This record gives sequence, structure tokens and C-alpha cells, in this order.
Amino acid sequence: MEQIKELKIKEYQSIPVVVGESDSVYDAISAMFLEDVGTLFVVDESSHLAGVLSRKDLLRASIGNQDLESMPVSIIMTRMPNITVCKKDDLLIEVASHLIERQIDAIPVVNEKENNRYEVVGRVTKTTMTKVLVHLIHSELPQGGKRS
Repeated sequence: MEQIKELKIKEYQSIPVVVGESDSVYDAISAMFLEDVGTLFVVDESSHLAGVLSRKDLLRASIGNQDLESMPVSIIMTRMPNITVCKKDDLLIEVASHLIERQIDAIPVVNEKENNRYEVVGRVTKTTMTKVLVHLIHSELPQGGKRS
């Protein structure tokens, strides 16, 4: 299990699901459903990370009597700098700790751009961490798949 301490994000990140900050809450709900994800990353007109939308954010917005088709996601998203990000070369175990500590479901993998702006290039989720754990356990099993 020592090998888990050396695993990097770039080996396990998945494709991010992004929406524009002017997209409607209705469109974001549709994207979350169609892509089967629990977190959407919101980008500005320059494709830089502007915010994050969770299931809770979208549920909270949909419970009210607002017009979800005309409300932009920028109104309800969590904004920078209140977003935890990681980079491709970060250690997986450290990012897993951030997921737990901050009680969040996903962290965007980013490339840092000028003026503390970020380009979203991937995502790491609690599901990612579960898959890594299962993979590591199975790879440690002897041939035949059972421990002696």
C-alpha cells in the first residue's frame, strides 16, 4: 500500500464537465443529468474556471419558484477563490484528503494561467478515489484473485 503515496492525479483524472457562467440553471441541471455527474465546473467567456455547481446548489435553486430557464448559473455557483483545485502532478492521496476535509464531491484539475486564472483540464471525484482503492487491492492479490 506504500505505492498509493506516490500516485499522481494525472494517472487517474477524468474528463471534466463544464458549463458557461451565462448558461441557465435549467441547462446545468440537464447537463448534470445527461453526463451523470454530481459536480459541474463553470467557466467564463475566456474558458477560465469561474465557479463550481454541486447537486445541492441546483436542488436549492429548483426548490424555489424561480424561472430556471432564465436564471444564469453564475447566480448560484460557488465562486473563486472559494474553490479547491489541484494540478496534474499533485499526489492523489493529498487530493483525497482535501475531498474529505472540505466535504466536497469533486475537485477540478487545472493548468494555472496568468493572473491566478485556471484552465480546467480534468476532474477528480470521490468515485475516482474508490476506483483507485479497488484497483490497488486487486493488483495486490495473487494470481487467482484470492489472498491466502
